[in-house]
Amino acid sequence: MPRRISKTDCVGCGTCQRVCIIGCIARKEDRKRIIDESACVDCGACQHACPIKCIYNED
Repeated sequence: MPRRISKTDCVGCGTCQRVCIIGCIARKEDRKRIIDESACVDCGACQHACPIKCIYNED
């Protein structure tokens, strides 16, 4: 299952986007990030790097 970013908790720091090995995280107009779930390989790098822990995996 791909990772997801909490839209309410994301502060738009971009850490997740910088560490994504696939490049499937994009910046929205409000600076918050979004994950292209069809491209995500579920490696978990973004979740571990997020300083506010707003990325999660729905199991």
